[in-house]
Amino acid sequence: MRILVKIAILIAISLCLFHHADSQTKGRTAQPLSEKVQQLLEMNAKRPVMRFNGNRFRDFVKSVPRNYSMVIMFTAMAPARQCVICRHAHDEYTIVANSYRYSQVYSNKLFFAMVDFDEGSDVFQMLRLNTAPVFIHFPAKGKPKPADTMDIQRVGVSAEVIGKWIQERTDVQIRIFRPPNYSATVAILMLTAFVGGFLYLRRNNLDFLYNKQMWGFLAVIFCFAMVSGQMWNHIRSPPFVHKGQHGIAYIHGSSQGQLVIETYIIMFLNAMIVTGMILLTESGWQTDARKGKIAAVVGLVLVAVFFSLILSIFRSKAQGYPYSFLFK
Repeated sequence: MRILVKIAILIAISLCLFHHADSQTKGRTAQPLSEKVQQLLEMNAKRPVMRFNGNRFRDFVKSVPRNYSMVIMFTAMAPARQCVICRHAHDEYTIVANSYRYSQVYSNKLFFAMVDFDEGSDVFQMLRLNTAPVFIHFPAKGKPKPADTMDIQRVGVSAEVIGKWIQERTDVQIRIFRPPNYSATVAILMLTAFVGGFLYLRRNNLDFLYNKQMWGFLAVIFCFAMVSGQMWNHIRSPPFVHKGQHGIAYIHGSSQGQLVIETYIIMFLNAMIVTGMILLTESGWQTDARKGKIAAVVGLVLVAVFFSLILSIFRSKAQGYPYSFLFK
């Protein structure tokens, strides 16, 4: 009988402890909405992009109720992670968050945050993210839709592009204010001074301005820069390289995107093709037959090999393209 009494007492004590712990847990999770918003405003006053770990992500993003939207950048900033684009993407993202915080449209309905892999790896596992950076918009109601994940491979990570994507998801128009950057102005002034000084020193002999080879060389360099995609890089701000599951990729796998190093590769291939075409053209004007033959053979090899490489790259990017030459 005594044993039954002791067991009953132990069961009663256990139930009391369980009820007390459960009530404490419910007290923590049932945080008032006004208190959550106030905490977000206080954190946002200290920094435009709040840093979240797993606990903060669950408290302010996953928990309900929530009457505010969250834009979160999932990144891996540690040097050991070797995320080349993460630092640049973070800088552009901070420009957007700063522009929003000091704009007239600022309110407690939209907040910016980031989750670093080393601080919130459990969040990456929860959302099944295996790459970085990733921008996701968490609406005030419901779960994120596919369009709430920004396609940085297609549009890039510039502040203007991020702001436009946020406007599409939240109807909040953010006017981007970039910090002043005088490097381009200084470079133009230095170039103008250099060219002006050079022309002044050569003012008595300006025959070089009529040199067709010099102007042809400059025109070819300009063409290389344009056909390689430098303007696309300037507009879209793509990553330099891409690190995937199979290692570092130097060529983008889609015809809708490209990498910075890819433009340099295409520029070099085009330069080799043009060099081969020039050798083929000049071989017919050689007075020495032997030199003419050598120039023709070298030019033909350059054109055939490097044109085949460009065709192979285009074939890999445009899936289903049937033509190739020397290389698949």
